[in-house]
Amino acid sequence: MRLAYASEATFEAKPVEKGVEPHVARILMTSRKNNAKDQLVGGLYYGNDRFFQYLEGEEDAVRRTYDRILKDDRHRNIVTLIEEPLKSRTFSNWSMKYVPLSRDVRAFLDDQGLESFDPAAFTSEQCEKMIELVRNSSQEQNLSTRDDPKSVGDAPQVLSSGMKTGLIVAGVVLVGALVIGGTML
Repeated sequence: MRLAYASEATFEAKPVEKGVEPHVARILMTSRKNNAKDQLVGGLYYGNDRFFQYLEGEEDAVRRTYDRILKDDRHRNIVTLIEEPLKSRTFSNWSMKYVPLSRDVRAFLDDQGLESFDPAAFTSEQCEKMIELVRNSSQEQNLSTRDDPKSVGDAPQVLSSGMKTGLIVAGVVLVGALVIGGTML
């Protein structure tokens, strides 16, 4: 089956890290792990303190996931936009594709004459266009990474730029210490 919903975030958005709001990043990591385990595919968009999520998979798995979302205190005013049978998947191997704020979404809003992102007010045609946008969004965007079919159950590993810098500095210090220690022998 396929299911799309809209909701409002209950959390206060924090500064974006790596192109993703930190609460949303945690949701994505958990979703990717759980969805891969349940063989669900789909996509998520977060903007204007609102979520648009689309899921495809076996009916029981989709319903269990949606029940968890309905109980998740990070969402309020949840509206089911689409809930219907599906003959075959359209998001082949995405456990949860994330579409960051992009020109594609801005163009979609402009094309639809919408001033802001409010998926709860989407018509059925706008829902279908949003699903298509998520499905076809640019693959080179930061967290729009396609799951490797061999490691679909693994959570993505992301290092902040500060962690990368710290690791590089630590490596340089270690090499320096080894060089100095080697010359003393």
